[in-house]
Amino acid sequence: MAGDRESTITSVSLGRRPEAGGETEHAMIVRLAFTDDPAVPSAAHLLDDVDEVRFGRGRLSVERRREDLQTVLHIRVPDGRMSTDHGRLVRGPAGWVLDDPASKNGVIVDGALTRSTLVSDGALVELGHTLFVLRHATMRAPAGSGFALDVDADTLGVASPALATFVPELSARFADLVRIAPTTVAVVLLGETGTGKEVIARALHDLSRRRGPLVAINCGALPATLIEAELFGHRRGAFSGALTDRPGLVRSADQGTLFLDEVGELPLGSQAAFLRVLQEQEVVPLGGERPIKVDTRVCCATLRDLDALVDQGAFRRDLYARLFGLVVELPPLRERRVDLGILVPRLLARLGAGAGTQLTPAAWRALYRYDWPLNIRELEKALVSALALSGGEPIDLAHLPASVQHGPRPPARAPAPAMSSVAAPAAANEPELDDEDRTLRDGLVTLLSVHRGNVMSVAAAMGKRRSQIYKWARRLNIDLDAYRR
Repeated sequence: MAGDRESTITSVSLGRRPEAGGETEHAMIVRLAFTDDPAVPSAAHLLDDVDEVRFGRGRLSVERRREDLQTVLHIRVPDGRMSTDHGRLVRGPAGWVLDDPASKNGVIVDGALTRSTLVSDGALVELGHTLFVLRHATMRAPAGSGFALDVDADTLGVASPALATFVPELSARFADLVRIAPTTVAVVLLGETGTGKEVIARALHDLSRRRGPLVAINCGALPATLIEAELFGHRRGAFSGALTDRPGLVRSADQGTLFLDEVGELPLGSQAAFLRVLQEQEVVPLGGERPIKVDTRVCCATLRDLDALVDQGAFRRDLYARLFGLVVELPPLRERRVDLGILVPRLLARLGAGAGTQLTPAAWRALYRYDWPLNIRELEKALVSALALSGGEPIDLAHLPASVQHGPRPPARAPAPAMSSVAAPAAANEPELDDEDRTLRDGLVTLLSVHRGNVMSVAAAMGKRRSQIYKWARRLNIDLDAYRR
């Protein structure tokens, strides 16, 4: 029902708000997709002050509450395949532990059905038809990222849809890009092929509100003998075949933005002429005698290491200094998988797919685990073929390219607490354990994390006396106080 899709985000007083900047580590849970309803947007929730996350079926909502001196994040999704109480994530000394003793369907973590396990950084967690991603240990929210505690893809408040991201570091760089957009500061976009450099250049141009056009030039594709004529224009008769005057690409970007893709491919001679454009804001056409004023903002991109080219003498140091105003490095798609819930709907809309276009959980799982060597461009091509093959039905695994279908699989995960591979807090004089004791210790660590060191609850879960838990803890050198809050 439409009412079920209404999103509610409620925050109570939580004490210290996560501080941006520095080397502070952050954790985040991202709702990647609710596959039954594409209208439910992807969402991200910072977990810095959260002790426990509880999942369940209900009206789409997010609420942070203080309960028994703990901060609990409640996430509800209108997923008919989820139980009202569908497990929880508990912060423990060994990391985030997933505990789901009561739901009908259990949970799937990286493709394996489980009831309790330590959730590693970047793990894909499936509850019903809702997919979540846990990020921790490597997430940093730099100053200026503007990252809120709870935000969904529809309320990120970005200046351009192309700048939407749940990656805090990238969000901070995009915020810098927005701030300098109205200026004439040169921008350098770095990143692998297909990471969307031209899309970001277009967003920069749109935000600059310059009256002229965006003119994109692939410097590596310009004919070597005609580079300067193409860039700076020429007069009639300047060379054989120059039958008319031509303004050139730089003058075509007057009052606009000049996007130089693969700027490292410019030969040295052309670099010298281009330096004049940046220094004097003027060009001299081939065969011309008088310079012509031009007002253009320069944005360039490259795959090559310009620092190395400068050291080798293949790229002018003075031009390098002029080009490097703001540098924005776009990460490869494999390092921003949490953004798939933003990127896939946006690409589908660009391809003309209807707003209700669905992807099955199996399709989402494949998209998430694939490494995308050609990045967003490859993702777009995969969706183009999948749309054609699906014929209006939900996009399933079989509709995706074979390379995506059979992408790298995550390591197998043990399904039960007693078999979970969980690292306990380091202790002095760690005993040498055989396989049986190691399995027992891992199970105890998981249950102690879930039950916050409550020995009575752990004993009940294992069907043992409390005295037995204490004996095991002493023998296995487990510090019970480390699990208590």
